[in-house]
Amino acid sequence: MRKILVTGGLGFIGSHTVVELQNEGFDVLIIDNLSNSTIDVLDKITSITTKKPKYFNIDLKNKNAVQQFFKENKVDGIIHFAASKAVGESVEKPLEYYENNIGSLIYLLQEMRANKVVNFIFSSSCTVYGQADELPVTENAPIKPAESPYGNTKQIGEEIIKDATKVSDINAIALRYFNPIGAHESAKIGELPIGVPQNLIPYVTQTAAGIRKELAVFGSDYNTPDGTAIRDYIHVVDLAKAHIIALRRLLENNNKSSFEVFNIGTGKGNSVLEVIQSFEKVTGKKLNYKLVNRREGDITAAYADTTIANNELGWKAKFSLDEALLSAWKWQKTLK
Repeated sequence: MRKILVTGGLGFIGSHTVVELQNEGFDVLIIDNLSNSTIDVLDKITSITTKKPKYFNIDLKNKNAVQQFFKENKVDGIIHFAASKAVGESVEKPLEYYENNIGSLIYLLQEMRANKVVNFIFSSSCTVYGQADELPVTENAPIKPAESPYGNTKQIGEEIIKDATKVSDINAIALRYFNPIGAHESAKIGELPIGVPQNLIPYVTQTAAGIRKELAVFGSDYNTPDGTAIRDYIHVVDLAKAHIIALRRLLENNNKSSFEVFNIGTGKGNSVLEVIQSFEKVTGKKLNYKLVNRREGDITAAYADTTIANNELGWKAKFSLDEALLSAWKWQKTLK
């Protein structure tokens, strides 16, 4: 049974990926320092899959702790999610973002090389493209100067990994995701931001649940059909499955180069107002929202050209926006 380390494995995307890995028969080890997750997610994963992953409360910024982990545990591959991920917050706290997202990545790669771990999946982001010149965005689109420190950590992260693969046996795949939303069909795991949500969908569901008074729609003067920003919203389970397929590609030596990148999205863009309309339609809940000024670091529109992921990985998003939003609402309703 292949042992896979999932960093940030109790977070939103990480927990769904752990579920898919265990369902596929992998032996999973989780590292998570609970900075943006809660320990009860471990029991939820166990309840869904009937198997408890091994959990380690380690801060990846602690180099000695990372070294100790690899001394004591052998793994066949790593899926690296652990990172701070809020665009707005990164503008306010750039140094914390660089320390957390870049420092931890370097320590992981150093230990991979030292311990001959060769398979690495990196949680990257469509933010590396900035505001692309052409839509939909292909993997060959130029990497633009980052709009935020968060986006910059993903660009720098990819460069670091690419350089590491040139001087080691490491093979890596960077999955550039668009906007993950939704929750597991069991409604046992989903997106659970600590504090005020920085992402649209948890703010939508919390507003519908009465936790937030109203939803702020940032920017109504974008050059889009309804003036609000457009994004490619992908169901988190579709995204999790893409990680398993990418991991198998490395484990079976089917990769075509030591560093590959794939866009992971639906290939369709939806505006913020379209998301609100879809949510109201599938839930029957009216949302209290207001249009406010743009948020620093945000771009006008981004949605993926998924041709390469579809053809090379044999992966395709299956869930619709309606289905993803309904699953997010079912999840919200389980929260106290």
